[in-house]
Amino acid sequence: MLNFLLLIAGFLLLIYGANLLVDSASSLAKRLNIPSIVIGLTIVAFGTSAPELAVNLFASVKHNSDIVLGNVIGSNIFNVLVILGISSLFYPIGVKTNTTWIEIPLSFMAALVVLITAGDVLLDHGAENSISRIEGILCLFFFIIFLVYNSQMMKSGKFEEEIMVKNYSLSKSILFIILGLVMLVVGGRFIVESAVAIARTIGITERIISLTILSIGTSLPELATSVAAARKKNIDIALGNIVGSNIFNIFLILGLSATVNPILVSTSSISDMLVNLLAGLLLFVFIFTGKGRKIERWEGGIFLSLYLVYLIFLVFFPVIRF
Repeated sequence: MLNFLLLIAGFLLLIYGANLLVDSASSLAKRLNIPSIVIGLTIVAFGTSAPELAVNLFASVKHNSDIVLGNVIGSNIFNVLVILGISSLFYPIGVKTNTTWIEIPLSFMAALVVLITAGDVLLDHGAENSISRIEGILCLFFFIIFLVYNSQMMKSGKFEEEIMVKNYSLSKSILFIILGLVMLVVGGRFIVESAVAIARTIGITERIISLTILSIGTSLPELATSVAAARKKNIDIALGNIVGSNIFNIFLILGLSATVNPILVSTSSISDMLVNLLAGLLLFVFIFTGKGRKIERWEGGIFLSLYLVYLIFLVFFPVIRF
């Protein structure tokens, strides 16, 4: 019971700490006359991925590879199949040209990259599957390219989301930044340690608990943002938030995690990567079905149904060999 309470407390600290960090850092950046496009590209974009980053860095330091990989892959699967599924039920999600031909394919490429880098046994007949430090650094280079692309898109005026910045004093901004970082650190530690303890107590693997409880919990900021945007018919935000988060998760968070410590990949995790790849492929395909480039309500229903099937297989057939 104590570990469950610590897990819940960790999620609360992560989510509130990330929001506090984003608000205070954005306010400080505005006071320093940093352009809104830069604030949106860096601070706000980082904010929704901060929970995954905090959890993964702690797990990487403690060599909990199943949590490191499961949290990222599980979050990306949840983002597409559940968050986009729910969002499209509120309002069909239209897709812009640049999102269709650049951002969604880049998200699919990120899913393909992590599968290739982790598939040493399947693709190269290696002794074990792993994501090395060099491959982690390669992911970080991909992330830099993504940042450059976003920067150019914003400067060209194609980025239409308005950045709302709170007006904190200088001292309050600095204090809240420190407080937000502390919450992220403490929350990340609570989550990793309690998740490992819960998995051992109830006899399930760290892979399963990270693919379900941890990934869903750390994806709550994306869920809140995308559903709220869909209800207000801000469809660009609803989709862009998910696609951007998935790219962040693999290229930045998984890249940093592998750079801290190489990630050992169990053979069962390959099936999770294949599901992640399938979700990315279906997202691209669904754009071209029906009238116009959009994700219809019935396609959102398919996303949700597929996630339910995935959970059933995860619980009843947790080990799949390749």
